[in-house]
Amino acid sequence: MADTIPVYTISLGCPKNLVDTEFLLGGLPGRARPVDSPEDAALVLVNTCGFIRPAVEESVSEILDAAEAIANLTPKPLLAVAGCLVSRYGAELAQSMPEVDLWLTTHELPDWPAKIALAMGRAAAGKPARMHSSPPGYAYLKVSEGCRHKCRFCTIPSIRGTLKSTPVAELTREAENILSTGRKELILVAQDLTAFGHDLDPKQDLRALLEALLPLSGLERLRLLYLYPAGLTPELLDFLKDAGPPFVPYFDIPLQHAHPDILRSMGRPFAKDPRRVIDLVRSRFPEAAIRTSLIVGYPGETRTHFNFLLNFVREVRFQHLGVFAYQREEGTPAAAMAGQVGAKTSQGRKDAIMAAQAEISEEWLSGFENKSLDVLVDAPHPEWPGLHVGRTWFQAPEIDGVTYVSGPGVKPGAMVKALIEEAKTYDLVALA
Repeated sequence: MADTIPVYTISLGCPKNLVDTEFLLGGLPGRARPVDSPEDAALVLVNTCGFIRPAVEESVSEILDAAEAIANLTPKPLLAVAGCLVSRYGAELAQSMPEVDLWLTTHELPDWPAKIALAMGRAAAGKPARMHSSPPGYAYLKVSEGCRHKCRFCTIPSIRGTLKSTPVAELTREAENILSTGRKELILVAQDLTAFGHDLDPKQDLRALLEALLPLSGLERLRLLYLYPAGLTPELLDFLKDAGPPFVPYFDIPLQHAHPDILRSMGRPFAKDPRRVIDLVRSRFPEAAIRTSLIVGYPGETRTHFNFLLNFVREVRFQHLGVFAYQREEGTPAAAMAGQVGAKTSQGRKDAIMAAQAEISEEWLSGFENKSLDVLVDAPHPEWPGLHVGRTWFQAPEIDGVTYVSGPGVKPGAMVKALIEEAKTYDLVALA
């Protein structure tokens, strides 16, 4: 165990951050050995999120807690803080938090392991190998970095830069490595998955990537997250329809709003009637599970705009829905706009949409009672022996509901056929 590095890791924010953390751990000299407490670590790593104010506050709180936990230890672990918060507020953070030993921005992502090795007085490792931390049934495949859009509420381009896609051949090798661990589900993630490859030379696109991934041995589910509505063209949807399994007809389409006035004000790349893209998807995939995310309380959103959005949600009946109360982020054009909506009003609008969505979700899930579905098992239930937490094809990890499953052969990483016995508001209960 002498050549291992005991590491206590906190990875905040989106799955793309988690992938960065896994590659960092796999690139450390020797071998990273995860530990459950900062007091047992030689390296304490906090990979931060800085997208919106609550994420910034959570990241700062986690850094301070980690620093306090190790303050009086001898020898003291190296405290490294990485990620989006550092890219957004690096200079200010370094001045206000001298207890942090090493700051790592997203712009120097490939150099993270070497910088940590240097700070720990160790020789840099060779080619990094990813250390998976997700449950044994699935893994995320981050296909690009940054974003080419300029939505007026968003900080991502200033934090992560413009679009930078990873070549198809490199992603195919990484997918093969993931599947060789026995994982059955690949989840493709990017800030805008439909923009993949537009920056590559020679040009490649999402269809070229999917053509390389779909035939891979061991792949039972291919899930696509973050499909911008403007990129869901009839041609792409026809390709997906013809592809068939292991592609699952789960469409994560971040619309952000429904009223054209607000969409134009947001600077969204798809500012026309968003119902058109939903109809396009459902015309080819009547059974599709569609997820979207919405922002309420955006500057200039009137009661009329909000009622339009609420009626849109009730009529379209998304299978999954996330709602965010607008956060006024410094440095974004939206922060300087007139017509800022109060926090209490925004929260009330969020609550109203989620109340409507709860009814839609419960009714939709009830249609699966007494039907058999394949459930990919993620983990044992933390409180109930014999019960496990898993997911059907229409449940993405961390953002959707889950399926609680028990019975013979149910264990983490297994794909089991299970009878749905009960539907709750967002979750299912099943017996294998």
